[in-house]
Amino acid sequence: MELHVVIDGDKDLAGQLYRQLRDSIRAGRLAAGEKLPPSRLLAEQLGLSRKTVSEAYARLTFDRLLVGRVGSGTFVADSARSAPPPAASPSFAGAAVAERWRRMDTPLRHQAPAGHSRYEYIGGAPARSLFPHAEWRRCVLHALREGARSRGLYGPVEGMPVLREAIARHAAFARGVRCGVDDVIVTNGAQQALDLVARVLVEPGSLVAVEEPGYPPARLLFAAQGAEVVGIAVDAEGLQVDRIPDGTRLIYVTPAHQFPLGMPMSQRRREALLARAHAIGAIVIEDDYDSEFRYEGRPTDSLQSMDTRGSVAFVGTFSKTLSPELRLGYLIAPPAILQAVCIAKHLSDWHTATPAQWALAKFIADGGLHKHIRRCHAVYAERRERIMRRFDGDLSPWFERVPATAGIHLAAICRKPIDMDTLPRLARRVDVGLYPLEVFSHFGAPRQGLMLGFGAIDTDDIDPSLDRVRDILLQMG
Repeated sequence: MELHVVIDGDKDLAGQLYRQLRDSIRAGRLAAGEKLPPSRLLAEQLGLSRKTVSEAYARLTFDRLLVGRVGSGTFVADSARSAPPPAASPSFAGAAVAERWRRMDTPLRHQAPAGHSRYEYIGGAPARSLFPHAEWRRCVLHALREGARSRGLYGPVEGMPVLREAIARHAAFARGVRCGVDDVIVTNGAQQALDLVARVLVEPGSLVAVEEPGYPPARLLFAAQGAEVVGIAVDAEGLQVDRIPDGTRLIYVTPAHQFPLGMPMSQRRREALLARAHAIGAIVIEDDYDSEFRYEGRPTDSLQSMDTRGSVAFVGTFSKTLSPELRLGYLIAPPAILQAVCIAKHLSDWHTATPAQWALAKFIADGGLHKHIRRCHAVYAERRERIMRRFDGDLSPWFERVPATAGIHLAAICRKPIDMDTLPRLARRVDVGLYPLEVFSHFGAPRQGLMLGFGAIDTDDIDPSLDRVRDILLQMG
């Protein structure tokens, strides 16, 4: 790759080169520590004499912008300071739109303290220590071999057929979803699946119903598309269906493991939700983000498997079962929006990265995913049991645990007022990461409580960390 330098005419050649390199360093386009081409090579690339390049390098070295290292080459000096970027102009035509995006509150985007404490109860994070590195490495090597045999062109918008087939089998096996290969669209995580459905259904002023409390990124995404988003309260049975207003175009729910409270939606409510969606012509997004991990009770049908009218878009992800770093998810779209969603994905990113698709397809086909879920389930079940025992025991004077049958987090509601700004702050001082429920409420008074993820904390760390939380609560009175 050639260094971008433009030489104009045949006068003051060394000066032109000097000024362009100087300005690039000061503007930050050439960063501190960046290696510059050898003088002979740069001279050949620019059609200059080596003496001209050496003269420019010498002037920059004298200005302490470059430094030569014997046997290594010429580098941008570490002491070189780039100029601050130009201030944004408030008068550009799209300023109001950009400002609206800039001011958007995204509570789950910057969890700065997350992962910094020894004892972490962050939600939605699977256990890093359980990731099947050896099996995944073998699948990645398989993906590289498949890629070497390909023509190096763009892949199918909907996803590689081999992965779509594997996902269809997995969703049918694990959640009873009724689908074929042609119904599956591979996405960059569940968030892209939500975005695609919103793109093809939502326009400014459209009415969208979400759970309250609920998943903030979904609410914000729909609002960013111009929707009028309404929050529908949840109770012990899940979404209160009778509160969904007429004219609602899209309904977003997490029926298997309500986010963030955790209760499953009752069978009665599921049937009522499908009937209501059909009556008003709405599409239901069923976000099934972590229900592969079920610990008690009989399995419940997915909404999609109960749907007889093509009203449900089923969204799944591998972020909770494997790792969020893979950014792999899927959408099982109803026939009414399937082709529209494919076009939207084509226009937004064309397709999900094919090497990751090949690797995941191999991992599922070889039984690796099923084996990994079983292994994680045993670990998570023990962690969940320890947390429930503590919140049903010595922490029960302060918190009431919300019953949940699946997933990798629990929720606990405050029995009495607690300063939920102070508690997490004091817990962080003793190396415990706690996360309040308040950030998940938007439309009404927030519920005081904690979201307790048990993917990122080791089993043996649960009791010592909750001992510290109990002691803090006692000190707080």
